[in-house]
Amino acid sequence: MTRREPSAVPPNDGKASTPMRKATISISALVAAATLVLTGCGSDAGTGNTTSAAANSPAAGATTASETATGETSTGAESSASSAGSETSASSAGSESSGAGVTGKVGVILPDTTSSTRYTLYDAPLLTAAFKDAGVEADVQNAGGSTAKYTTIAQSMIGAGVKVLIMDSIDPTSGAAVEAMAKKAGIQVIDYDRVNLGGSADYYVSFDNELVGKLQGQTLVTCLADAKITDPQIIEMDGGTDVDNNAVLFKSGAQSVLKPLQDQGKLKIVSDSVVKGWNVNEAAPTFTQALTANGNKVDGVLAANDDIANAVIGVLKAKGLAGKVQVTGQDSGVVGLQNILNGNQCMTVFKNVKLEAEAASKLAIALIKGEDPAAAGIKVASFDDPKGKRTMKAVLLTPQVITIKNVQDVVTAGALTAAQICKGIEAKCTAAGVK
Repeated sequence: MTRREPSAVPPNDGKASTPMRKATISISALVAAATLVLTGCGSDAGTGNTTSAAANSPAAGATTASETATGETSTGAESSASSAGSETSASSAGSESSGAGVTGKVGVILPDTTSSTRYTLYDAPLLTAAFKDAGVEADVQNAGGSTAKYTTIAQSMIGAGVKVLIMDSIDPTSGAAVEAMAKKAGIQVIDYDRVNLGGSADYYVSFDNELVGKLQGQTLVTCLADAKITDPQIIEMDGGTDVDNNAVLFKSGAQSVLKPLQDQGKLKIVSDSVVKGWNVNEAAPTFTQALTANGNKVDGVLAANDDIANAVIGVLKAKGLAGKVQVTGQDSGVVGLQNILNGNQCMTVFKNVKLEAEAASKLAIALIKGEDPAAAGIKVASFDDPKGKRTMKAVLLTPQVITIKNVQDVVTAGALTAAQICKGIEAKCTAAGVK
């Protein structure tokens, strides 16, 4: 989120060259300075950190840190998703399957329907299905962006006697407060996708979010070089760093690539803006202000996710710049992938929510059974919470870079169908090998 890994609304198209700055540094120097093992904007694998679609398919297992992923998943997810803004409640029929031998209820609270479309389209139906298949009763709800509603849902779930609470919080302060209530009631808590720094959850399931930002920064540099853009000027469009630690990690990862290059005079970050609260409605005005302040000159935009990228691309179209500016993204949603196929976005980060949901559900079931996660085949790593001065047990999945050369990987992973991605742009999908 996305966020949301991350992982809002997806992107589009545009172009113009006069405002583009082209000057001193050579392409080879830029790439060498980035020390990338990337095949670039037009490569089969977005970076040296990515692997083939076959190696990264969901069959590879959901709990290892060597998997790929996407902000949107499961081909049948859309049909089972609740409408935006609505509460998603689900209880599995036959809550205690004799085959599973698991007794106990799980509560899942998702944050909103606006920071990313993933929650209603993917997380809710995927988590519901996973617990139903395991014969575990589950209550999956969405707080609709309201911390008051989030707390009310949590109180209800705690009162109903859930044994495990999976939480994707709106912000760390309210999230930590809910965790304190759950801990007092003896309920085990899993931070899902976002961590609540200063909270009390023992477990955390997400993607390697700093790596997400690093992949965005690395691939942006390669896309700029492939486009033969020298001495590039870059606008950063961070998302939700005011409320989301994932967003902080995305930014940290990206700056670990871009800042050294700026210090060496290889590129210039002309603006670093934040889309507060991941509110995509603020993305276009925020970008417009940054672009205007730089005299409508920009070569690359480090956009935190596809929804912010889409808003940026809309502004670039109006300025006649779409397609000439390299734009990053995250979540690998339909619009983001279409923007890539249309030549208006150079990359997105694929975080397979199916893997994340599988990892969280598997962990929750192990906790209900009283099993040690390691004994249940769940590989955990240590994750430090500096605010809470504690170490959590984390399952961190590996994201994948998607460029125009490997959009098919998203289809192969079962996240989206070619029909969903290619509607209205069939010829471009055919040219890119998406089927």
